[in-house]
Amino acid sequence: MRLTARLLGATAFAAAATAAMAQDAELLVFDYPGFEDPAFHQKYVEKNGASPTFAFFGDEEEALQKLRSGFRADVSHVCAGSVTKWQESGILEPWDTSRIDAFKDLNTDLTGKDVTAGATDVYFIPTDFGSTAIAYNADEVPAEDVASLDVFKNPEYAQRMTLPDNVDDAFALAYLATGVTDWSDVSDEQFQAAADWLREVHQNLRTYWTDPAELAQLMATGEVLVSWAWNETLPTMTEQGFPIGFQREATEGSSLWLCGYVDLKDGEGSEDKAYDFINAMLDPSSTEPLLDAGYGHSNAAAMQEFGDDRLTAVGLGPIDAPVLAQLPISPDQRERQAEAFEKIKAGF
Repeated sequence: MRLTARLLGATAFAAAATAAMAQDAELLVFDYPGFEDPAFHQKYVEKNGASPTFAFFGDEEEALQKLRSGFRADVSHVCAGSVTKWQESGILEPWDTSRIDAFKDLNTDLTGKDVTAGATDVYFIPTDFGSTAIAYNADEVPAEDVASLDVFKNPEYAQRMTLPDNVDDAFALAYLATGVTDWSDVSDEQFQAAADWLREVHQNLRTYWTDPAELAQLMATGEVLVSWAWNETLPTMTEQGFPIGFQREATEGSSLWLCGYVDLKDGEGSEDKAYDFINAMLDPSSTEPLLDAGYGHSNAAAMQEFGDDRLTAVGLGPIDAPVLAQLPISPDQRERQAEAFEKIKAGF
């Protein structure tokens, strides 16, 4: 559900759900490809002499089904929209926040909503986040054309636009475009308006992109001029010398995605090392490597050490526009959105 190998665009790894980089055998981390980078958990390496063992998944629904089928791991990366479903499936145990050194330093905008719909236990610790907004070819698309999300309905760019092949990002865009900035409790009418907006936009799209590498190629060749894109597209294409624009201050706003780690109930490894890992991911030493990769760090105290210019360069600076945070929603709402999105992509 949340995505194809989302964060680093690792399509080639989408089928890899077996261990890679077997190192510290006392902790198995189930993760997106690319997050095994030791720079993201250097404090764990310093304390334990090696990185954990990593196993990889292509998308979170695949990961959930594998875990429910008996695959054993100790902690898993997951994005906020999936957490409620994972918790209700019975595979998680709550974190002991007293053992998480930086818990008090976490960005309250990312932790303010309980991911278990009212429970007092904490099942999800956010670690990384990013923004999603309009990426465009600044040489060919005037800035005024991307001042509104209605650019995706503009016939001038028909067949030269793309959206992510991702239900969460697509509906975040559609809710914003139809006036919703909090998707935690949408009405039937608001859901239908968003679905209708996506259905109208579908006619203008060249394709749905599945990973940032594909999007970069579509924009670099000129096939696509406008996209709903993750913020890592900005520094990547800037480094390539491409005239990329990234409009986060469209009138209706932009969205924010959020991911983190859950503690798996039936893990066979060291629980102490599970806390070593989450503490390492939240340590200030991880902030700069995450920013270099295009991700925000949930440790707000550590992020404050970096100026607005540095954050803006990777598409995470302060803005004066609405933001829809892709925080957890009910499994029923997610399923309804997923079903609608599949029909829309099929032309229905």
